[in-house]
Amino acid sequence: MRATAASSVAATKPQPLPAGEFGYSIEDFAFIATTLYEDAGIHLPSTKANLVYSRLAKRLRKLGLESFRDYCSFVGSSDGTDERAQMIAALTTNVTRFFREPHHFEHLKDRILAPQLKDIRSGQRLRIWSAGCSSGQEPYSIALAILSLLPDARAYNVRILATDINVHVLEMARRAVYTADEVRNVPTELRRAWMEQAGSGNVRLDDGPRGLVTLRPLNLVGAWPMSGPFDAVFCRNVLIYFDEKTQMRILNRLTSLVRPGGYLYLGHSERLVGPAEALFKIDGTTVYRKLGGVEQ
Repeated sequence: MRATAASSVAATKPQPLPAGEFGYSIEDFAFIATTLYEDAGIHLPSTKANLVYSRLAKRLRKLGLESFRDYCSFVGSSDGTDERAQMIAALTTNVTRFFREPHHFEHLKDRILAPQLKDIRSGQRLRIWSAGCSSGQEPYSIALAILSLLPDARAYNVRILATDINVHVLEMARRAVYTADEVRNVPTELRRAWMEQAGSGNVRLDDGPRGLVTLRPLNLVGAWPMSGPFDAVFCRNVLIYFDEKTQMRILNRLTSLVRPGGYLYLGHSERLVGPAEALFKIDGTTVYRKLGGVEQ
């Protein structure tokens, strides 16, 4: 598989490589792209060669290496296991914001939360998974949406699982400290109710939303320890980083964890592909409802 992926990269039209402080060749890029695909399922086309250089140059400086050839040798060695994880973290894109694609959160409130409020207060469980949660804005937006309708949600069987492959952004999510600019999309009443000042113009989410969210590292192409079922899965702007074969494999696994009648939320440029497509029906803009269950 390594040789095949590397050959594929080399076969594409060569891109100009940066002439910076570190030696860097198309073979180095091919090795890094193949390693990222094997470890995380993420596809890097040759057009990303410059991005790889800029993201990893600081890793070479920190390690005291003189070239990408040295870096690739280290990453591929038995001593480079930890650095492989650092490399994946450096190459993972983490673009996110509070209430991104706001129609999804309105749908969550109207189609999932509001119809079930009475049952939740009677003890019914509610489980939501934010897959690819980055630095926490998505799962905390979900939590704030829940709290807007159910302010005492922590008293009930309501839980949000938030996962990401990048342990660095998960640590940021655990701190739950954001700048005023980062929370500008949060409605004023929710900021006042669930956020507190954290110095230097920053704010921190309080125990209300943080208490609903469990943060865990997870590789979407690795083992999944959870069994579900989930009432809703948010996997938004994540699938675009995988090739179609990997997308289908992930979607099939996601499908098995969504309860009948539950929902799958994808990003604005993502669509269902493969066998999973036959198991859902469209229920809004990039919102899919799994067949079965009771209509709401």
